[in-house]
Amino acid sequence: MRSDANILVTGGAGFIGANFIRYVLALPGFKGRVINLDKLTYAGNLNNLDGLGSRHVFVKGDICDYRKVLGLLRRYKIACVVNFAAESHVDRSIHGPAEFVRSNINGTFSLLEAARAAWAGRKDVRFHHVSTDEVYGSLGKTGKFKETTPYDPRSPYSASKASSDHLVMAYHHTYGLPVTISNCSNNYGPYHFPEKLIPLVILNALEGKPLPVYGDGMQVRDWLYVVDHCAAIWRVMNKGRTGQTYNVGGNSEMANIDVVKGICAALEKFQPSCCNALLKGKKYAELITYVKDRPGHDRRYAIDFSKIRRELGWKPSVTFKEGLESTVVWYLGNSAWVRDVKTGAYRGWLKKNYSR
Repeated sequence: MRSDANILVTGGAGFIGANFIRYVLALPGFKGRVINLDKLTYAGNLNNLDGLGSRHVFVKGDICDYRKVLGLLRRYKIACVVNFAAESHVDRSIHGPAEFVRSNINGTFSLLEAARAAWAGRKDVRFHHVSTDEVYGSLGKTGKFKETTPYDPRSPYSASKASSDHLVMAYHHTYGLPVTISNCSNNYGPYHFPEKLIPLVILNALEGKPLPVYGDGMQVRDWLYVVDHCAAIWRVMNKGRTGQTYNVGGNSEMANIDVVKGICAALEKFQPSCCNALLKGKKYAELITYVKDRPGHDRRYAIDFSKIRRELGWKPSVTFKEGLESTVVWYLGNSAWVRDVKTGAYRGWLKKNYSR
């Protein structure tokens, strides 16, 4: 991709999308513009985009709006689409799957059709689709997901992402669209919306609220620091082979209960519980509360990222302990962002629902 190429990022006001835009615009070799198309649903937050400068262009819109997407591709001479736009929370997909089908499947279809029309057979362009390890289903105590692992989604969310992955690859094989896909493990880091495990636990702990842990807490996830993920996506966009999928993992398998305990330890380090009046003399770890497991809860995910390491030279640079402490410090230092998020459209969900 040329250094002055313009990129269309969908869902760029969300957690990973906003971090990706910040990462790209900070690269010394990139001189193009980033056009950010986001519908601004409950998880989209313009505060995530503060201070990005004139090379960032925000456009409010829906990826299902084919004409709008096609117009942006043509107007800004887009050379690469990076699709982050998706409904992504498993609990929400269980309670209301319709929006997941609309956004994740129909929305991806709309983007693909627009790219096919705008690019008309060009090969110097790229459509990169960001997906999840959840499409592979659940692992036993051993083994890791590879790019060749058969898809076996277990929730409406993962089924919708699996469907969109298949659509993307079908457009490559049928129409010759230059595509790549990345399937990542659980992301964490700055700007993470507080419905997911790590930010939810951090904020609940600081407010002296219960720290919900599903079932026995021994569900295992591989954790990937969001900036490492952004670096991997950029590498795939620029160096990855078209028509290929690349798994992106953090090499940090952790049981959920150990993640929660790690958050409590980091909070004790940077803002000790003895200094927090809301805890009324309790330690953060004393707030851990086991709750009924959710339906279809996958037991273990683990990513084999040897392909991207071998072909593109990428590997995670941040350990889980380093990333977790950095994340805790970010939330402690961004109370205004937290306040704005928690008083928005998401209000009420935290009281009744729990994290991934």
